[in-house]
Amino acid sequence: MLSGKKIYLRSLEPSDADIILKWENNPNNWSVSNTLVPFSRKLIEDYVSSAQDIYSVKQVRFIICLVENGREIGAIDLFDFDPFHARVGLGVLIAELEDRRHGYAKEAVSLIKEYCFNQLNLHQVYCNVLSENKASVDLFEKSGFIICGTKKGWNKGTDGWLDELMFQCFNR
Repeated sequence: MLSGKKIYLRSLEPSDADIILKWENNPNNWSVSNTLVPFSRKLIEDYVSSAQDIYSVKQVRFIICLVENGREIGAIDLFDFDPFHARVGLGVLIAELEDRRHGYAKEAVSLIKEYCFNQLNLHQVYCNVLSENKASVDLFEKSGFIICGTKKGWNKGTDGWLDELMFQCFNR
């Protein structure tokens, strides 16, 4: 478990399948996760049972929980883990609107960066964010990430094509 002041990150448990199914199948989250169709319960259960070892499956998900009461408020994912090049992709979700803008995502990113740089001995963490997602752009800039490029017209949105920003954070 990785602990901060307001939140802690814990490993997935089999009982998390229900909440992950709810979060993954919420169409409001699909634009940031490149999801086009709902996930089945079986697929989520299989994922939960297999996604524990980053070295074998090249990804891992942690559940973000509040210190004060243990309530699950989101998830933070490491994906595309490349131990040879010492890098990993990062995604974060605070699931409910009322839990956003309280510093939980920033603390989760800080904890996961510490894990990536001190435990996994990585050189860099990267992420991709839609340029219109101002909250995420602010989050990653305030968390020490730099914009290293823009993929023009990369994602199709409901009102046209959207740019995607590429961020990197290096181990210092």
